[in-house]
Amino acid sequence: MFMNLKSSSISSLFLFIYSISILPMSIFFLLNQQCIILEWNMLQISSCMMTFMFIFDAVSLSFSNVVCLISSCVMLFSSSYMAHDPFLKRFTWLVMLFVLSMNFMVFIPSLPTLLLGWDGLGIVSFVLVIYYQNTKSLSAGMITILANRIGDVMILISIGLLVLQGHWVITLMWDFYLSTWVTLVLTLAAMTKSAQIPFSSWLPAAMAAPTPVSALVHSSTLVTAGVFLVIRFFPFFNTIPSFKPTLLFFSVLTLLMAGIGANYENDLKKIIALSTLSQLGVMMMSLGMGMPSLALFHLYTHALFKALLFLCAGAIIHNSSSTQDIRHMGLISQQAPLTVTCMNIANLSLCGAPFLSGFYSKDLILEMCVFSPTSFLMIIFIFLATGMTAAYSFRLSFCSLWSYMKSNSHHVKQEADLSMNWSITALGLTAVMAGLFLQTIFLPFNSVFMVLPLFLKMLTFFTILVGFFMAFMLWESNHSHKKMNKFKFFCSTMWFLTPLSSQPLTKFSMLLGTNLMKSIDLGWLEIVGGQGMTFMSSNMSVMNQKMQIKTFNYFIALIMLAVLLFSFMLYW
Repeated sequence: MFMNLKSSSISSLFLFIYSISILPMSIFFLLNQQCIILEWNMLQISSCMMTFMFIFDAVSLSFSNVVCLISSCVMLFSSSYMAHDPFLKRFTWLVMLFVLSMNFMVFIPSLPTLLLGWDGLGIVSFVLVIYYQNTKSLSAGMITILANRIGDVMILISIGLLVLQGHWVITLMWDFYLSTWVTLVLTLAAMTKSAQIPFSSWLPAAMAAPTPVSALVHSSTLVTAGVFLVIRFFPFFNTIPSFKPTLLFFSVLTLLMAGIGANYENDLKKIIALSTLSQLGVMMMSLGMGMPSLALFHLYTHALFKALLFLCAGAIIHNSSSTQDIRHMGLISQQAPLTVTCMNIANLSLCGAPFLSGFYSKDLILEMCVFSPTSFLMIIFIFLATGMTAAYSFRLSFCSLWSYMKSNSHHVKQEADLSMNWSITALGLTAVMAGLFLQTIFLPFNSVFMVLPLFLKMLTFFTILVGFFMAFMLWESNHSHKKMNKFKFFCSTMWFLTPLSSQPLTKFSMLLGTNLMKSIDLGWLEIVGGQGMTFMSSNMSVMNQKMQIKTFNYFIALIMLAVLLFSFMLYW
């Protein structure tokens, strides 16, 4: 029976066994706050040592545990979702390479060897985004790979700058006269990978990948790599005074932009992608306020409920003849009760509803925002974006799960597949219990102690309720594809980031190529090259021919004149 399993099911089983096996080790390292570093000195040039390192500590082991648990559920889901794909084995190998790259990045604390995982994530994500091999997938893949290449170049620049320290170990950085530049390039690298403004447009574009890939990429692997890099470097970054205010400004802008944009999006997967962008803004915001432990806590809880949200969306799309527009969905709650239940759990956890996973991390971060000395304008933006999160979550559920049926009868949803049901149920349980479990075990999460008045304590809950109410008030019952106004277009294009990040660059290169072709290829090269030489030689031959014809006529006329003269002389 084991030999008859699909490759995706075997990889799912392998990842689940690995995740369960390192769980006791993760708890042991967490409770004892231990750290083991294995170092292999490969090469030494002058005072710089090239080393290959592995680090085993609470952060790396727990992160690997969460990644492999989510990956096992995603691969189990893929065995059903990708069942009709003739290249399922290739897909499985690509996803396993993706997971391997993420583990490399987590366990390697040295920048040059960290590129194994960092570049591996970028390359494999490009291959997975263009998996369906059409024009739309290729354009999305190009935006993804080019945006991520900016981060790769920044990592290479930081490696060059850190030669002055004589080592590249992330955990042993100290202050030196180029620290500001190192902080700048590494922060830019993290912002490109985690899709912060102005590098946000590639994240919704990457939705061209298959849904299991989206669940993996947008929950715990690719997009969280930038957040993880900042968490690792945080003691070093914290020595730069301008680091935290700058990161806070860009992260709050990203949070607000994604929250507003998701309320005007109609593609199911893109709404969830924008919610991922919003939560990445929350993680970066907590780092900008000096809370790396809470950022890591929210990263874990978000990974679990966001993977669940994507898998539920994938199940709905899979059973709806690949329809992704929420305006064409309706009454799914009576057709797929398990999927809808788990999707509502994920949505409520995303909003920060009490006693679900997202509540323990998100509520704590928002209370710390109120508690810590921060700009009042930033506080307003943060809570406005939190209300937007509740609004687009309610809009998504109301439009696709509870509204009247708008699809045909043959689009009826079914829950007959055990692989989908088991993977969704497993992640549903983690979305309910993981927050309390992590807060109980992680010692840095328990050390936060605040005393807030009642109205500030209830501010988060009140914001969520206002978001639900605003979504209900602003709901448009008319789903016709009418022309949108300028404000809606501004919000739905992510503040014009989507056209600005692709069209100007493409237009510039195409205009440059067209002008070069007209002026050089069809211009000077034709004049000086083939056609010019042909034109010149043909003109010379025509002139020569005309001269010869004229000369021949002149010669004939001369002969005739000589004959006449000779005849005239003989006559006389």
